[in-house]
Amino acid sequence: MLPDDGPARGCCGLAAAILFGLSSPLAKLLLLESDPVPLAALLYLGAGIGLLLFERLVPGSRTASRFRHETPVKREDAGLLLGILMTGGVLGPILLLIGLQRVSAVVGSLLLNLEALFTILLAVSLFQEYLGRREVGAVFLIVIGAGVLSYQPDKFWTESLGAYAIAAACLCWAIDNNLTQRLSLHDPIAIVRVKALGAGACSLIIAFLLGQTIPFPPILITALAIGFLSHGISLVLDVHALRLLGAAREAGVFAVAPFVGAVAAVPILGEHWTMKTTLAGLLMGFGVVLLLSERHAHHHVHDEMEQDHHHAHTDHHQHEEIEEVGPQRPHAHRHRHYSFAHDHLHVPEIHHRHEHQKVQRKSRNEREKYSRGR
Repeated sequence: MLPDDGPARGCCGLAAAILFGLSSPLAKLLLLESDPVPLAALLYLGAGIGLLLFERLVPGSRTASRFRHETPVKREDAGLLLGILMTGGVLGPILLLIGLQRVSAVVGSLLLNLEALFTILLAVSLFQEYLGRREVGAVFLIVIGAGVLSYQPDKFWTESLGAYAIAAACLCWAIDNNLTQRLSLHDPIAIVRVKALGAGACSLIIAFLLGQTIPFPPILITALAIGFLSHGISLVLDVHALRLLGAAREAGVFAVAPFVGAVAAVPILGEHWTMKTTLAGLLMGFGVVLLLSERHAHHHVHDEMEQDHHHAHTDHHQHEEIEEVGPQRPHAHRHRHYSFAHDHLHVPEIHHRHEHQKVQRKSRNEREKYSRGR
């Protein structure tokens, strides 16, 4: 079971970024022996099959109890899952691998910083997430760092098709991130398993229709193993980070992934690392530190609502205890959030998705009302 607070807010996202970042140079290496579409299929099939085996073989990873640790994926989530599967599981990986055929792993890895930019733009403009000035500055540092590294005027336009393909992949993953954030209260392993198996099957069908063949067994097994780590374990951690941080902040943390890929490309592929890489790395690193050290607190009111998600009986979950579970043990079931007001540090996860233009006005009107016990 994954942790829910403290350092976990950033650590889950950073671990996901490192695992995913390593996939770019490794995938570039495999592209020497495989076409992009079947390789994309194998990476996601490795993730899906690996998580399926994990659930079956690891004791305690599943529970038949009604009071399970995580809320299961339900039939009404099918529309969101289909959008996640097609954008993040099929189109994104195929476009990335097509791009990596035409650009170096360093350039390709660093162009992935566009995913953070697109994710944040969508999260703030369409899904009402909030970024303070410090966080906006952090995002710009990360994007500028990527720009410093990827700016190669003597080569960029000769590789423009690959760059455009990777940019399109980043847009697909940005849509995927924001859709996944809507489902982040559900079981992260189940979400990634459905996405990975569905995406792998779709990509495999596309590969057969295009006449692209599955690579030989050594490459096939290697691709499945890389997929389990970089698209399976990584995405489970990423879904958990989306739950804890919201899509915009998770995107900033996940922006470490391109830098990891660019650094790993040196020993894996023999590509070169320059002073420009060091400068960009410092900019991106400082941006991530700013993002993780952000503190957002104000008086706010929680509206009454019903939810079904993983929780323990903390400040936001004061409801009747369940004998089979107990108040301290994390569990999942449908429960009611009663309206109350308080003041504390928070991020735009599911309990704190309020409009900041109105929150101060509302809190001022309600503060005295709630302090008297209503």
